[in-house]
Amino acid sequence: MIYAQILAGGKGTRMGHVPMPKQFLSLADKPILIHTIEKFVLERRFDAIIVVCPIDWLSHTNELIKKYIHDKRVQVVVGGSDRNDTLMKGIDFIRDHYGIHEDDILITHDAVRPFVTERIINDNITAVLTKDAVDTVIPATDTIIQSTTTTVDAIPVRSTMYQGQTPQSFKISVLVKAYDSLTADQKASLTDACKIVLLAGYPVSRVRGEAFNIKITTPYDLRVATALIEERS
Repeated sequence: MIYAQILAGGKGTRMGHVPMPKQFLSLADKPILIHTIEKFVLERRFDAIIVVCPIDWLSHTNELIKKYIHDKRVQVVVGGSDRNDTLMKGIDFIRDHYGIHEDDILITHDAVRPFVTERIINDNITAVLTKDAVDTVIPATDTIIQSTTTTVDAIPVRSTMYQGQTPQSFKISVLVKAYDSLTADQKASLTDACKIVLLAGYPVSRVRGEAFNIKITTPYDLRVATALIEERS
């Protein structure tokens, strides 16, 4: 089976003083989260679309989906204490309600990346059907500086650098096996799901993202997203 998991468990602390987590803030005429879910319901190959949200916002999320989304595949699940825990809560839901089979795949996506395209979603599905894991990336446009102190340690060759986006997609059985194999210190170092499988020794393939597939994390990002919406309308 093919599952989508929309990670809406963040608190949005970098957005500043706002009345709610960033995924629930309005973008044009509706919440950012709804813009994102709408992109996923267009893909008919998904057997279920799982939205993982904070427990305090469970009722609100259900109300939004009832208002804007009319697709029985969309189901809301309570997330965990951090991104990794939230990811695994979604997988626990799949295990409990559908079972996990060797060829099941999971397409994970940030709730606050509302400009993901049908092409990007399709490329992720196509790639992960034959791969263990897939990351969505774009070539780095700025020079990347590596530094662990106040001085520069290294400047990697820019042509080999990419910026990670989402979706990130996995064979569910591989992701679970990889996560269970990590130490507590390794889990604490995780910044995204693809690092889980990399640390466990699995290869990660890549598909092409888009520069406009931005993640809305700051007030500036929200202004850019609003301009993109207005330009398209």
